[in-house]
Amino acid sequence: MQRLPSGAVARCRTAPYPPTMPRYVKFTLMGKHRWGLVVDGGVLEMTSSPYDGGSPEVQGEVLPWDLLRLDPPAEPTKVVAIGRNYADHAAELGNDVPAEPLLFIKPPSCVIGHEADVVYPTGQSELVHHEGELAIVIGRRARFVDEADADDYILGYTVMNDVTARDLQRKDVQFTRAKSFDTFGPLGPWVDTDFAPADQRIRVTVNGETRQESTLDRMVFKPRFLLAYISRVMTLEPGDVITTGTPSGVGPLLPGDEVEVTIAGLGALKNRVVAG
Repeated sequence: MQRLPSGAVARCRTAPYPPTMPRYVKFTLMGKHRWGLVVDGGVLEMTSSPYDGGSPEVQGEVLPWDLLRLDPPAEPTKVVAIGRNYADHAAELGNDVPAEPLLFIKPPSCVIGHEADVVYPTGQSELVHHEGELAIVIGRRARFVDEADADDYILGYTVMNDVTARDLQRKDVQFTRAKSFDTFGPLGPWVDTDFAPADQRIRVTVNGETRQESTLDRMVFKPRFLLAYISRVMTLEPGDVITTGTPSGVGPLLPGDEVEVTIAGLGALKNRVVAG
């Protein structure tokens, strides 16, 4: 049985989680998937999912990060993505900014966690791009939501890389195949329930070189508006994800690359690309 290293044990906590601790993670330890609360030095296991409602409790010892494999911090029934939501990105691909949000769906099967491998679809695509994005995570069922009430339906925010087979997107016109390969939806590392999108910087590096850099206030359609708009089209369920578009600077990924998406004050999502 795997044991905690010496010095890693904190005092036992079984009281309801403190509301001042805002970050939730899903992780694997000893082959078991669990939910946890981020605290100083690691993670406290929770007795239930943050999407189940009620007040999850924490239990046991602080688990140090080096023992954990992080899973995606949401289990979406769907990922609703927004295209061309930064004017500079629309322009770099030769497109106009849409008058209304441009929606497309990424399937749950594409979602992977922090430090999981993105599998390059060798033989199917010859041009795979990174697209760093802010993602909204839904906390309760949302249907016909008013923009003013949108925060009541948001559990928090996380980081996403909307990996795209650009050559297939251009060939198909529709986005489905290009956006839906298994592993094309890195998400994480956690859900931050205190994060408030404003003018925070978003940055994408590949092998340490900056490829994309912008600020969240340059979105055409802002998160609250997007949630309200989408909720008039489809019901959003707890754990669903809305990924809010990418700024300019998208570019190619190749097997062996390490791509990192960082949003100031929210976190950094890192993944390696491997050959398929």
